[in-house]
Amino acid sequence: MAQTLTILGLESSCDDTAAAVVRQTEGEPAQVLSSIVHGQTELHSAYGGVVPEIAARAHAEKLDICVRQALEEAGLELADLDAIAVTAGPGLIGGVMSGVMCAKGLSAATGLPLIGVNHLAGHALTPRLTDAIAYPYLMLLVSGGHCQYLIVHGPEQFTRLGGTIDDAPGEAFDKTARLLGLPQPGGPSVEAEAREGDPDRFRFPRPLLDRPDCNLSFSGLKTALMRMRDQIVAEKGGLTRQDRADLCAGFQQAIVETLAEKTRRALSRYMEENPPEPVVAVAGGVAANTAIRSALESVCAEQGAKFTAPPHSLCTDNAAMIAYAGLERFRTGARDGLDLTARPRWPLDKSSPALLGSGKKGAKA
Repeated sequence: MAQTLTILGLESSCDDTAAAVVRQTEGEPAQVLSSIVHGQTELHSAYGGVVPEIAARAHAEKLDICVRQALEEAGLELADLDAIAVTAGPGLIGGVMSGVMCAKGLSAATGLPLIGVNHLAGHALTPRLTDAIAYPYLMLLVSGGHCQYLIVHGPEQFTRLGGTIDDAPGEAFDKTARLLGLPQPGGPSVEAEAREGDPDRFRFPRPLLDRPDCNLSFSGLKTALMRMRDQIVAEKGGLTRQDRADLCAGFQQAIVETLAEKTRRALSRYMEENPPEPVVAVAGGVAANTAIRSALESVCAEQGAKFTAPPHSLCTDNAAMIAYAGLERFRTGARDGLDLTARPRWPLDKSSPALLGSGKKGAKA
């Protein structure tokens, strides 16, 4: 008889407090029974970015509310669950600790099994939650703090083909928004401005395209935009609305073309494994950008691979992906005890050298 699992997921790695319930009968598509997300945009808006202390305090205040709302929306009680999954890293340590402690309390009180989940694995497994795609597939995980190409072989088996050696695209979008006086989060703001701009007016660099690997770099791109902004201000005494739109369009186009070419290279390496049904998936907050999605879809069409991307609500941080990743781990027999620790760093591919170096707390990526 096929086993049905119902998992509660908790997510608090950055500035979104979330809880969700996911159910799956073995051999059938998963169902998201509820997904609650409390954002913190207003709390951080005056600071131009996420303030870790404020985020951690907000998570501690909202997690129990999110859990209650997720259970109510799913029409379930804690007794109806099979396990509790929680983001145990990587992320802002205060927020991760808030989620882990909440999950531990629920586990201790109910006796439900506890499953620690890598936040990046949650993003990487989202295409299986939404589209039930088979292993192995190529994943471009592109978000505010991370950007990497992964071949996903299983719920805990990842081969990294390349990634960012400095700023991730989402971070570059946020910094660009601050440089141009646009509201946070920067990704949607820059994308909206870019729709009104001319992407050919300013030619920004396409970083690392002179190298044959799949690594990425976006720090210099942000610096190039800052210098162009300063040059315009020096010449004209300020920026017009069209100047700003053109800067955003040129900046976004540089990221789009860079990701498209690096995806083409990663796809070629993935195809060397002769996957039975080649699939390229994209996930993470920046995956919500329509220009990036369109470019990646074109690359896949050229190479004869299927392209898939989750709905926008499952691109940004959410707990449904954590519940599903926990469900997949649970099926393999994975369990964690009440000694589960919060981890600020937690690379998916443990065999590859760290792209950003290591410290006392481990590899950064």
